[in-house]
Amino acid sequence: MKNVDTCEAERTTRVRAAASKKRRDDLGLRLPSSVIGRVVALRTPGELLVDFPANTSGELVAARSLVAVSETDTGREVALIFEDGDSSRPIVLGFLQASADPLPVRQVKLDDETLVLTAKKEVVIQCGKASITLTNAGKVLIRGAYLLSRSSGVNRIKGGSVQIN
Repeated sequence: MKNVDTCEAERTTRVRAAASKKRRDDLGLRLPSSVIGRVVALRTPGELLVDFPANTSGELVAARSLVAVSETDTGREVALIFEDGDSSRPIVLGFLQASADPLPVRQVKLDDETLVLTAKKEVVIQCGKASITLTNAGKVLIRGAYLLSRSSGVNRIKGGSVQIN
C-alpha cells in the first residue's frame, strides 16, 4: 500500500507533465513520437550534432545517443526522439539501415579549434560568385569577382613556375 507522500509525489508528477504538454501544444511545439534526422558532426567522442526537418532554429542540435556513434557515422540517418517533447533535447535511438543506394561518405570533424572536411573527389566552399575548390589531385582553385591577398608579414608565392597575367 502506498503512503500519502508517494501518492502526492505521483500526482504532482502527473500534473507537471500535463502542464508541460499543454504548454508545448499551445506553443505549437508538439513533436511526433519519433523523427528521422541526420548525424551532421561529431565534436568529441560521444558528443554529436544532429539536424532534423522539425529543427527551425537554424542551428545544429547537440544530441545524446543510445548507440555508439563514430566519425564514420557522419551523414547517416538516425531515429530521434525528444526528451519531454523538447526539440532542443534529441536522443538518438539508432541508425536507419542503408538503402540500396549507399550514402556518399562525408566526414566532418569539429572541435573547439579545428574543422576538418574530408571527401574522396573534391571539397568546394562556395558563396555567391566566390569559391574555393580542393581536388584529390592536389589542386587548390580560388575563384571570385575580386581577390585580395594581404599579409602583415611576408606574402610569398612559390611554385615550379609562377605566371602572372
